[in-house]
Amino acid sequence: MATALVRSGLLRTALRGGARNPAAPNRNFASSAHHDDAYETAKWEKITYLGIATCTVLAIYNLSKGHPHHDEPPAYPYMHIRNKEFPWGPDGLFERKHH
Repeated sequence: MATALVRSGLLRTALRGGARNPAAPNRNFASSAHHDDAYETAKWEKITYLGIATCTVLAIYNLSKGHPHHDEPPAYPYMHIRNKEFPWGPDGLFERKHH
């Protein structure tokens, strides 16, 4: 009896045009934005390169200009009073060497 039911079920399916599985719903939530992401990535890559070039040009322009040199401060009598020699020499540890 079970084989007769299976046989009749297969016969009915064959007469209807075969087994039709409903198509899976098309979900385009994350995969449809792939093209937009590529476009945005390319856009920001171009903006980054333009920004690097602009900053480089501005830095070259700024560094090529001269800067004013300051005069030496006057030698005040109270500066560089040494009552005792330093172990590293006559100048302070973090001062420019004048000799």
